[in-house]
Amino acid sequence: MSTLYWIRRDFRLDDNPALFYALQQNCQHAVFITAYETWQTHNHSGIQIDFIERHLNWFSDQLTKLGIKVSFIECDTFEQQISQLSEFCQENDITSVVANSEPELREKIRDNKAAQRLELTLYDADTILPYGAVLNKQNEMFKVFTPYKKAWVKTLQQHGFNQNYLAAIKQSEENPHQASNITFNYAKQDSSKWPLAHEFMQHVLPRFLNDKVIDYARDRDFPAIKGTSGISPYLTIGAISPKRVLYDLLSYYPHILEDAKAPIFTWLNELIWREFYRNLLLSFPNLNKLHDFQGKFKGFDWPNDHAKFTAWCEAKTGFPIVDAAMRQLKQTGWMHNRLRMIVASFLTKHLLVDWRLGEAFFMQHLIDGDLAANSGGWQWAAGTGCDAQPYFRIFNPITQSEKFDPDGSFIRKYLPELENVPLKYIHQPQTYLNSVGNHSYWPQLVDLKEARLQALDYYQKELNNDE
Repeated sequence: MSTLYWIRRDFRLDDNPALFYALQQNCQHAVFITAYETWQTHNHSGIQIDFIERHLNWFSDQLTKLGIKVSFIECDTFEQQISQLSEFCQENDITSVVANSEPELREKIRDNKAAQRLELTLYDADTILPYGAVLNKQNEMFKVFTPYKKAWVKTLQQHGFNQNYLAAIKQSEENPHQASNITFNYAKQDSSKWPLAHEFMQHVLPRFLNDKVIDYARDRDFPAIKGTSGISPYLTIGAISPKRVLYDLLSYYPHILEDAKAPIFTWLNELIWREFYRNLLLSFPNLNKLHDFQGKFKGFDWPNDHAKFTAWCEAKTGFPIVDAAMRQLKQTGWMHNRLRMIVASFLTKHLLVDWRLGEAFFMQHLIDGDLAANSGGWQWAAGTGCDAQPYFRIFNPITQSEKFDPDGSFIRKYLPELENVPLKYIHQPQTYLNSVGNHSYWPQLVDLKEARLQALDYYQKELNNDE
């Protein structure tokens, strides 16, 4: 009997139960199988695929040191993945396959089909608490975040979390090191400014936990301040385990669970939001298809002005905080979380563009693009989702800019054409630029007051029509 380890989004040696059990069975083979067309259909960004490629090469080297030969198979679809996996097992006399599960609906459908052809065993490894461990009194998934958070913390305090696999798997020095050279046939964007996960865990996260997490609640909303951890891309591709992150956080702050209102709890709160959104995908499968969580929005007729959507995509809205945020996204593959809320609110409320168009654009550019968090965040902004902000709450991009980029540092970084605009005008530079004959920046795409009233009227009419 021989076992194959199927590598997916789990490029790590600790908290990797599939790899652990594969080694228990003296596994000698591992395989990674691409799905290029499916990746494109799912809008996976070039920078994220490059990030995965780099981690796969590193991980392949580590598996070689464990005496496991890694095979790289290229194909286009999930259906082809199943066929290639079956053929590989037949050719190498493999009788069982182990892998870590993926919660998304299409991935689960693929795994169910694979299990009909192979002896496939799946392990959960991408959340801190097991899926379905936190339910309401009706034994159902929560639909509001705050009670979910309270129940999540209570469950963790009472039962702890599985730490069985947190010790990194030890490698043998007898196995020769072999540098991998795996290359994806995909339109990629360079991700090298992001260190590999093991470097992040050795240098970046300890500094954040030691120096910055205590001020995270204060600094996280200011994009010009490097006050966030930057861990989301690693969690998204499975290069870092959320259990490991919680373990390290508790080692620094063992009493963090005792006061959810304490500023230091705010960073943990983001990890709980991640668990919330991932559990929603399993409990409400239509979310995987980008359906509105709130049924009253079914059939909502978005105007979807193409010219306005294009201006938003091209960072030509005439609102500096929006345009700077969109440039950050396209240039770096990442966007500060406060800015994600601002630009999403602007697109769905002031421009009345379907949130799904914004969600897809984000996925096509983000290094941390994740179906659960990205679609959940967009529905939150549009007012259509689970525990979303109400449709009548509309961020004003100018007041948001004045509050969270008060000296214009972030704006000037990504909009160098505004570098010499005085602070007094930086959040609305058009009047000043016109006075000096400078036409290098765009006029405002909409009148904020009129667009806000239009959005309120449109939402109300559409929702009344649904009734």
